[in-house]
Amino acid sequence: MNRIGVTVMKEVQDQLLEKAVPFIRECYSELGKSASEIEARIAEITHSIGYNGSYEHTLQELEHGAKMAWRNSNRCIGRLFWETLTVQDARQVKTEADMAEALFRHIETATNDGKIRPVITIFPPAQKASPGPYIHNAQLIRYAGYETEDGIVGDPASVQITARCKSLGWQGAGTPFDILPLLLQMGNNAPQWFEIPNGLVKEVDITHPDIAAFADLRLKWYAVPIVSNMYLEIGGIHYPAAPFNGWYMGTEIGARNFADEERYNMLPRVASVLGLDTQRDASLWKDRSLVELNVAVLHSFQSQGVAIVDHHTAARQFKRFEEKEEKAKRDVTGDWTWLIPPLSPATTHIFHQHYSNEVKLPNFFYRDEE
Repeated sequence: MNRIGVTVMKEVQDQLLEKAVPFIRECYSELGKSASEIEARIAEITHSIGYNGSYEHTLQELEHGAKMAWRNSNRCIGRLFWETLTVQDARQVKTEADMAEALFRHIETATNDGKIRPVITIFPPAQKASPGPYIHNAQLIRYAGYETEDGIVGDPASVQITARCKSLGWQGAGTPFDILPLLLQMGNNAPQWFEIPNGLVKEVDITHPDIAAFADLRLKWYAVPIVSNMYLEIGGIHYPAAPFNGWYMGTEIGARNFADEERYNMLPRVASVLGLDTQRDASLWKDRSLVELNVAVLHSFQSQGVAIVDHHTAARQFKRFEEKEEKAKRDVTGDWTWLIPPLSPATTHIFHQHYSNEVKLPNFFYRDEE
């Protein structure tokens, strides 16, 4: 290797060490490790980086690092529960088929028959010679979107990946709520699709507690939001496939997935069910439809035994998170534009607060193409 190559390698190793050392100090301190244990681990990592160009996390480091990443997620209102995260170590996975099996286990573990558990499954890290494993789905569970002559059937957010899956041989039924297969890739292999087994995905039929005609809309949604288009960084190590989930806040479904014009765009149809005047914005038909749609989502999940949280309760939980972090002498960072709920945000304390959007590590980051 020439002098330039040696210099570049040394810079890369130094950058990795600059992230590894503070992570180990913070992680081990929180785990109650002694100063001698901290220094011994740092020496071990320093030697590994100098000799191999990288290092490997212990299971304990992986588990606590993933929890810290959730705690540091500026856009998440549900961080009060960061310590309850279940970490599934899948770093030994080498094939797409094994990857699919690990993801099926994730879905089953997280769903827990409706008693949703926060889970993360962490696949092998990216290597110098390989980009590592890759999940093409934005969420493990998502409905397909089909472009037709009469417009999009299903979820418009899924049009691109639906077309990709169809080009690889997958065929959906063409309904508004077809569950997409997992599209997975190991390293530089060609991507492969895997149908999620029947019965593994729990879905909730949407009805209203007081308006029977709501059932005529034939809406439903899946129980668990498992984010899979972000990579996890712990101590300078990148995990390109690390899907994770909490449970839904009702407005994610009722005020975004169903309501956004570029998604299912259901507000006009809800207004029709409610008999509202949609000719005048001043009638506030959108607002009234939005409230009843969110009432229906919360009612449906709760009545069918699936965990969900309303935005007022979630905001109070975030307040408790802020108080606990203050006691731990940690500053709470946050992206205000994401923390405020999309329905009645001014009724929560978050709307009236200021948060630094400083990015702390470990953390989750959107992939480049996102």
